[in-house]
Amino acid sequence: MGELPLDINIQEPRWDQSTFLGRARHFFTVTDPRNLLLSGAQLEASRNIVQNYRAGVVTPGLTEDQLWRAKYVYDSAFHPDTGEKVVLIGRMSAQVPMNMMITGCMLTFYRKTPTVVFWQWVNQSFNAVVNYSNRSGDAPITVQQLGTAYVSATTGAVATALGLKSLTKHLPPLVGRFVPFAAVAAANCINIPLMRQRELQVGIPVTDEAGQRLGHSVTAAKQGIFQVVVSRICMAIPAMAIPPVIMNSLEKKDFLKHHPWLGAPLQVGLVGFCLIFATPLCCALFPQRSSIQVNRLEPELRAQIQEQNPGTEVVYYNKGL
Repeated sequence: MGELPLDINIQEPRWDQSTFLGRARHFFTVTDPRNLLLSGAQLEASRNIVQNYRAGVVTPGLTEDQLWRAKYVYDSAFHPDTGEKVVLIGRMSAQVPMNMMITGCMLTFYRKTPTVVFWQWVNQSFNAVVNYSNRSGDAPITVQQLGTAYVSATTGAVATALGLKSLTKHLPPLVGRFVPFAAVAAANCINIPLMRQRELQVGIPVTDEAGQRLGHSVTAAKQGIFQVVVSRICMAIPAMAIPPVIMNSLEKKDFLKHHPWLGAPLQVGLVGFCLIFATPLCCALFPQRSSIQVNRLEPELRAQIQEQNPGTEVVYYNKGL
């Protein structure tokens, strides 16, 4: 066997990102919880393989499958724009196990105000870490901005949950089970834009098809953040809509009446099953490397691009996750 050629484009995902199926296969790999079990040495080894290959140096004996595996391990742990290692619970591979526990508990302990407040706070704390870790671009965000986003989203989620909880007191029990979903949806609309407010102020990097940076765009940032909000809300629907219906039915059966302690683990298990599929499929709703027409950009940036790159009609950006 000869040495691995240097023309494999590992800047892009392995599968065609212009199709939903290709994006789904990509995100099933990115969100694989088994990536959390990799040691620091394994992550560094994968980073070295990827960085060496990009520099034109092929690790001896490296196969194409090993190269792609290293690329996905690298992508699972390091930010695509800054190159910094993402904190463990902020990685996309942590989405399923973390959300399985948090969402399962939100759906189980929704009846009492203290537990509603506690689990909404836990959820927004986790979301704050994820949103910061998977932000688009390399613009810094201040501690004050982080604190404002965190407090605002947590307050919004708790207020929504408690407000709806009081409104559903006299409605059928099944309706009350959907209060956590409404709170999560409202919080996503608050948390993500606030956590990424720096992008809305200075814009995110936009590039041409070859990856050459052309400037920063606030319009692209708005489009990317909107897509992420939609994906996150859709991601929560199966995990927060299907288990309540099933649990509402099961709790009327004699088995759970005699074994009430099984309710929480059963709910967490149902949520986890839904998230295994919902997380990658909803991440795949929009291309990670999204595009926007030049004529939709800010006038100054549009004029700059048309002057320096007159043939460019579409620019690309990393929408974040």
